[in-house]
Amino acid sequence: MERTESQKNDQKPSKQTKQLILWIGALVVGAVLGMLGINALNELMNFIATVYTRLFQLLAVPTIALAVMTTLAALGNQADTGKIFRRALVYTMLTTFAAAAVGLVLYNIVQPGNLPQAMVQSGTSALPQDLGETSYYDHILGVIPNNIVRPFAEGNVLSILILAAAVGIALAKMPSSDKKDVIIKGLQGLQDLLFLLIHALIWALPLGIVAFAAQLSAQFSAGIVMASLGKYVAVILGGNMIQFFIILPLFLLARGLNPLRTLGRMMPAVLMALFTKSSAATLPVTMQTAEDCLGVSSKVSRFVLPICTTINMNGCAAFILVTSLFLMQNGGMSLPWTSMILWLFISVLSAIGNAGVPMGCYFLTLSLMSGVNAPIGIMGIILPIYTIIDMIETAENVWSDSCVCAMVNKDMSKC
Repeated sequence: MERTESQKNDQKPSKQTKQLILWIGALVVGAVLGMLGINALNELMNFIATVYTRLFQLLAVPTIALAVMTTLAALGNQADTGKIFRRALVYTMLTTFAAAAVGLVLYNIVQPGNLPQAMVQSGTSALPQDLGETSYYDHILGVIPNNIVRPFAEGNVLSILILAAAVGIALAKMPSSDKKDVIIKGLQGLQDLLFLLIHALIWALPLGIVAFAAQLSAQFSAGIVMASLGKYVAVILGGNMIQFFIILPLFLLARGLNPLRTLGRMMPAVLMALFTKSSAATLPVTMQTAEDCLGVSSKVSRFVLPICTTINMNGCAAFILVTSLFLMQNGGMSLPWTSMILWLFISVLSAIGNAGVPMGCYFLTLSLMSGVNAPIGIMGIILPIYTIIDMIETAENVWSDSCVCAMVNKDMSKC
C-alpha cells in the first residue's frame, strides 16, 4: 500500500512537469504566430483570447460566491474560521506593505526625473473619459450592494464577497435542520459541478495560451508597448521583480516552506494571471492548482484565496505609490519623507478592496490623483505601456495569494 501511494506521489510532479512544458510550448508557438504580422491571424487570436477570458470570468463569479458560502457555512461555528481569517489578513498586510516599501525605496534610489510639460499635456487626450471625476468615496460606496443581482451581473468582486460572507455566516448560525442540510448540500453540489467545468477549461487551456501569447507578441511587433518612461518603468518593474523573487520567497522561508517547490506547483495559476491580467478571472485556476498540486487543504484554499483575490494586491499597492509620487513630483508638489510615508499607507489601504480586474489599479490611481489635482495627463502617457505592467503585477498578486494560502495552510496544519 505504501509503495502504491509513493508511486502516485511520484507521478504528480511528472504530470505537472508535462503540463508546464506544454504551456511553455504553447507560449512559444503563440509568440511566433504574433510576430508574423498577419492581420487575419491576429484577429483570430484576439477572438480566441477574448473567449477564454470571458469563460474564466464567467466561472470566477460563482467560484468566489460558492467558495466563501460553503466554507463559512461549514466552519462558521468553529474556532478555525477566525484563525484562518486572522492569519490570512496578517500575511496579506505584511506582504502588501513590503511591496509598497520596496517601491518607495527604489523610487528614492532611482529618482525618476520630470517629463516635459508638452508631453504631459499631450497625454491628457489619451485618458479614458470621465474616470477622473470619480472620488475614492464613490469607489468605496460602489462595493456596498443595494441589489442582490447587480454585483453578480457586474462582476463586482468585493460586493460578491460581502454577500457570500453574509449568507455563509447566516447558514452557520442557522439551527440544524433538514432544510439547512439541503441548502448546504445543494451549494456543495454546485461547487463540485463548477470545479468539473474548471478542469475542462484547464485541459483546453494550451489553445488559450497560444492566443494570449500571439496577442501580446502582435502588440510588441506593432510598437504599442515599445514606448518607455525610463526610470519610472524601471522602478515599477524592478520593484515587482524584487517582491516576486526575493521578498515573497523570504516570507515562505520564514514559515519553513520551500519557495522553489511552491512556485513550481503554482506556476499554472501564475502564468494564467500573466495572460488574463485579472486575479479574479484566474481564481478558479488558483484554487484548483493550490488543492491538486500544492496539497493545500480545501477548507483553507476555498476561504483564503477568494479573500486574497480581493484584498491582497501587492503589485497594485506598489503601482499606486510609485505612480502617485511620480505624478505629484511632476506637478511640483513637495514630497518630504513624511508625505511619502503617508502615501505608502494610503496606497496600501487603496489597494485593499481594489477590483481584481484588468486595469483596476490604473483607474484607482487616476481617481486618487485627480482628487489632489496632480497632472493626470501623465496617466495617458503611461497607458500604452500599462499592458506589460498590468500583466506582471497580476502575476505577482496571484503569486502572493498563493504564498499567503500556503503559509496559512502550514500554520493550520500545526493547530
